Amino acid sequence: MNAITDFLTGPWEHLFMQRAFAVAVMCGIVSGVVGAHVVLRGMAFIGDAVSHSVFPGVAIAFVFQFNLVLGGAIAGLLTALAVAVFSQNRRLKEDSVIGVFFAAAFGLGIVILSTAPGYSGSLESFLFGQILGISDGDVATVAVMGLILLLVAAAVHKELVTVSLDRETAKAAGLPVFALDIVLYALVTVTVVISLQAVGNILVLALLITPAACARLLTDRIGVMMVLAPAIGAGSAVVGLYLSYAYNLAAGGLIVLVVTAVFILCWLFAPRHSLLAARRGRKSPDGELPQAGVPEPRPGPDRAPLEESAAS
Repeated sequence: MNAITDFLTGPWEHLFMQRAFAVAVMCGIVSGVVGAHVVLRGMAFIGDAVSHSVFPGVAIAFVFQFNLVLGGAIAGLLTALAVAVFSQNRRLKEDSVIGVFFAAAFGLGIVILSTAPGYSGSLESFLFGQILGISDGDVATVAVMGLILLLVAAAVHKELVTVSLDRETAKAAGLPVFALDIVLYALVTVTVVISLQAVGNILVLALLITPAACARLLTDRIGVMMVLAPAIGAGSAVVGLYLSYAYNLAAGGLIVLVVTAVFILCWLFAPRHSLLAARRGRKSPDGELPQAGVPEPRPGPDRAPLEESAAS
């Protein structure tokens, strides 16, 4: 019993761990909320693109000796704006435009970084995170930015969901679709930037997408998804930090591995949308597989898919 108590209370005796827990939980909550919109939109690639598009901003900030996070945020927002503008040409799919600017931004970052020989320390923390080395100022910054993100996401929640479910209907209803695209891209960009210290540039996509993907498997209702995703993100971050403290392993990597393990469990055992549920659904009530060529019944109103439950 004492061993369990020591395991649970031990990390909280250290100030650096208290800061890490605070930032990890805040990043998990914000990433879960914003990531839910990203998953609904079917644009997980934007998280990867934005996380890499901040790279040239960080490189420029290093060369000219100003704040790395500020440089990354500016670069990410400019790239997100470019994606939003070029995606208005519906001849090109959104993921194609994202791929173009993703590669261009990363290439620009490499070129800029090549002008600063000997640079390694800050780049390593940028790529892999430094959650155990953050300051009180970093905690305050994440708290303020996270609160702003949550307020903005709440203010435009219904509009973002409407655009995600049916873009043409949203246009017909008079919604400012282009402006909402920019808002969503900006939300993703700032979420990625404040999460860099927790898990780093390479792993930030997992914190943004994986909790929302877990929630998508667990529920058909958007409101429930918006609660489950941040809960899974924050919980996985806490468990990952405990494991990091106990076994002296990389915190960012363990946070990602924990949330990935949760995703695998959801994929296998979620009540209605898992591998196990699919196998149960293929069986008739008497336990036998349905006859070949006989279609399965369509879901009724009480089993409406997520898209149809948006209004609620």
